[in-house]
Amino acid sequence: MNRKSNMDIAAVDQLPAECILHIISLTTPRDACILATVCPIFQSAADSNSVWEKFLPSDYNHIISNSVSDSSLNTSLSKKDLYFHLCHNPIIINNGAMVSQTRLI
Repeated sequence: MNRKSNMDIAAVDQLPAECILHIISLTTPRDACILATVCPIFQSAADSNSVWEKFLPSDYNHIISNSVSDSSLNTSLSKKDLYFHLCHNPIIINNGAMVSQTRLI
């Protein structure tokens, strides 16, 4: 890593964690995964439940509770894991009348 990059990372260290969380939550799931590889501060923020909750549908609790799928998904997985689970495993809702699927990155 060159000297300027080290200085840039050091500047990020000065930002409050809430600020970094908010910035990452305004990106996309793909960007959050990429940012997680930049430095430990970004990895911690990008893996945060508060970031991944922003990527889930706003009514994800309602969707999961009304699904025929395992409703414990909401409590047994991190928000990041829940996001990817829903991307790869659409859930049936409204007695099989609809399928809800989260967009994959």
